[in-house]
Amino acid sequence: MLYDKSEFVTPKPSTPNIEPEIISSTTQLPESWRCVRTLKGHLGAVNAIAISPDGTTLVSGSDDRQVYLWNLKTGKWLYTFSGQAEAVLSVAISPDGQQIASGNVDRKISCWQMDTRKFHRTLFYLSSPYSHNGFVNSVTYSPDGAIIASGAGDKTIRIWGRYTGTIKRTLNGHSDAVLSVTISPDGKILASGSADQTIRLWDLKTWQQRYILTEHLGAVNTVVISLNSQTLISGSTDTTIKLWNLQTGELLSTLTGHSAAVLSVAISPNGKTLASSSKDGIIKLWNLHTGELLQNLSGRNAVAFSPDGKTLVSSGNGGSIKIWSQVQSFDKFTLDSVLSGEWWEVLGVDQSDNANTVKLAYLRLARQYHPDVNSSASAKASMQAINQAYKEFQKQLNTHQCPVE
Repeated sequence: MLYDKSEFVTPKPSTPNIEPEIISSTTQLPESWRCVRTLKGHLGAVNAIAISPDGTTLVSGSDDRQVYLWNLKTGKWLYTFSGQAEAVLSVAISPDGQQIASGNVDRKISCWQMDTRKFHRTLFYLSSPYSHNGFVNSVTYSPDGAIIASGAGDKTIRIWGRYTGTIKRTLNGHSDAVLSVTISPDGKILASGSADQTIRLWDLKTWQQRYILTEHLGAVNTVVISLNSQTLISGSTDTTIKLWNLQTGELLSTLTGHSAAVLSVAISPNGKTLASSSKDGIIKLWNLHTGELLQNLSGRNAVAFSPDGKTLVSSGNGGSIKIWSQVQSFDKFTLDSVLSGEWWEVLGVDQSDNANTVKLAYLRLARQYHPDVNSSASAKASMQAINQAYKEFQKQLNTHQCPVE
């Protein structure tokens, strides 16, 4: 079961032999994004993030078994919800902003009250001591906040009463782990993505399957629905992102560009921009109407837009969370934010990763920031940061190696 959702990578200015997988018209962007804050606190990879409806609070879930509460505006840590026996894979905030739910490797769904910051309940399936018979990969609230839907490694989707905590229904149909569930803003359709390479659309009134979408060639790791409830977007291990007509199940378009599994997708509130994160260490921003690739950012794992669309949050491998802000194109940070932090943060790896993993990360980042393929104002500074980070890694490596007799 993948519970990897993580960060970023790059190479040397002396290596011109780089395949340009980036867009050429980036300098004409009306706006771009830069990293304005990095949140640190988690001791393991951050797998999931959610932003409160009022845009003030960020919730994060991690391999370290903790759920953190942050002030999104200041970056200040507010509270830690503990008690999960294993990694936290998914978090969701109720539409009224009063409750948090988390889905965990320990097969349980935990709920807390946001205002009192007290544990509320665990959702138990009938007389079972668990919520599911497998990892709980995804949890989501209905738009009216009345139900919680969960998808798990036991191949099922379960529907829970938010106020009673009792099971209302189990949806069966997938032949492998359910990796992602989402409910349309109009409350009519539930979409589920699975390791069986399909997406299923369920009618929330009749609980029947409307469509089974089968165009992906790999596990469907993430699904999201546009605010107007017309478009479904899915990301897959096959490295593609697909856009579907939610009402008819028709495939509208396929976005390609990631070189590894797509782990998370998010749509901006105005419906114009799509953010996608991938195991390749890159977050891509797309124009949803044209399919044009707008910008590459460093990161992977979960991505989420704030309700006003001016902030993008991404989670990372080393326990860090990045806050990105929109800036106008005339700003000195025109395209890419200058990378900063410790060497492993700049390269988007874990401090304990082996030399080959770090080198690959360095080379991938260089494909993004090398002057031969990226002429943006901040790319040169980022390339210098990447080179410096790799030098620091090599210096540390040499320090820890035993001298040859």
